[in-house]
Amino acid sequence: MNKKIGFLGPVGTNSEEACILYQKDAQHIPFTSIQNTISAVESGEVNEGIVPIENSLEGIVTTTIDLLIHESSLKICNEIVLPISHHLITNNETEVKNIDTIYSHPQALAQCRNFLSKKYPNANCIASLSTATAVQDMLKHNKNAAAIASQRAADFYEGNTIKSNIEDNPNNATRFIVLSQTDHIPTKYDKTSIAFSFNEDSPGLLHLILLEFASRKINLSKIESRPSKQLLGQYVFLIDFEGHRKENHIKETLENILNQVSILKIFGSYPRYIEPNTPN
Repeated sequence: MNKKIGFLGPVGTNSEEACILYQKDAQHIPFTSIQNTISAVESGEVNEGIVPIENSLEGIVTTTIDLLIHESSLKICNEIVLPISHHLITNNETEVKNIDTIYSHPQALAQCRNFLSKKYPNANCIASLSTATAVQDMLKHNKNAAAIASQRAADFYEGNTIKSNIEDNPNNATRFIVLSQTDHIPTKYDKTSIAFSFNEDSPGLLHLILLEFASRKINLSKIESRPSKQLLGQYVFLIDFEGHRKENHIKETLENILNQVSILKIFGSYPRYIEPNTPN
């Protein structure tokens, strides 16, 4: 039986494209929200779940991060980075010059702002729940409507792509994580993600944590913070770093950090994404 992988639906979203890129032959099952996708993994309805965690233009996906920090005990077992391309899609009867309504997810509309202001300055831009839903919304419109979505969405819902790659920034990419009951075995080219917080706020606390990494020459790939949701001004710190939690120097680092913080949560160790044509 094929592995079941949940993703943030509907069919045609970037999350589904990430699913296909990750394991094309698995059974891909859409869910209506990030929380429902995570819950499906926790209940065993699916083996793994793929959810967005970070976009190169918009930053972290707060819903995913907050669920991992406060609610879920799932582990990150892999990551996928998907280049994001936006296309202008219509039905087969719409004339390009007559487009007066454009549907898409708010982020996609924002990421195509320059194109829209130049080509369709008077169009009514309407927010949809997802880029895939935007194609469905457009097809329900009688005429003169378009949608901004992926080619996968255009193909699946039988839309007509009239202009490709309309995004303002060609470097747009979204990072997705694969969630499972366990993380990945060491591969010698790994990444570990953690979260931690302090009970008290005093000078130098974060500096001492960073010294644990610096003293062992562990490279950090990301550091940021989220509100603790307990007290104003209290934060949870998030760090991604190179290495696997089972390596001795990483074990030692995490043990030392545990002695200095009030809460330490290890989201998991997993293979690092490698850019195409990038040497290891």
